[in-house]
Amino acid sequence: MVHRIAITKARINLGQLVRRAHVHKEYFILEKDGIPVAGIMGADEFEDYLELRDPKIREHIRRSREQYLAGKSRPAAALLEPARTRRGTRVGRRA
Repeated sequence: MVHRIAITKARINLGQLVRRAHVHKEYFILEKDGIPVAGIMGADEFEDYLELRDPKIREHIRRSREQYLAGKSRPAAALLEPARTRRGTRVGRRA
């Protein structure tokens, strides 16, 4: 959810706003004289946002999507099955 709040009010309640952004994944647009000037969001999501601005990462996402749409993917269960099988075999040997 996005909330708009005056900077002066945000300054008084900054700790609470930061906690809500972090814990509840809320967003805050800070306004000065009714004009939006800054925002508050959780650090994890902000890092994801910054990564997506990187052209190399955007290109990797584009190529991955093309491969997926072309049917060059497999279910996660099929990907994890060999690891599960090896883990089960090792446990059997130890016992």
